[in-house]
Amino acid sequence: MSQGSAADPWQGLPDAGPVPSPCDDVCTMDAGSGYCLGCERTLDEIAAWSRLDDGAKRAVWVELRRRRAARFDDPAAAPTGCGCAAGDA
Repeated sequence: MSQGSAADPWQGLPDAGPVPSPCDDVCTMDAGSGYCLGCERTLDEIAAWSRLDDGAKRAVWVELRRRRAARFDDPAAAPTGCGCAAGDA
């Protein structure tokens, strides 16, 4: 693992293996940004997740971390929750 613990994908993902969904069961879209307040994804990213290969999923995670860092002074303290079915989205 080069970026962080598999237990907390917000801190980094393992270099190999399946990429976990960022969904954390709150799914509330912010009208201003267009991002889910829980997982930081757009509706298009949520809809496409199950069709993405692991490389594309990792690229989405990089963007999600950037979005969360821009929104919170301490991204680790950001609320969690997305509401979509974690296995599907």
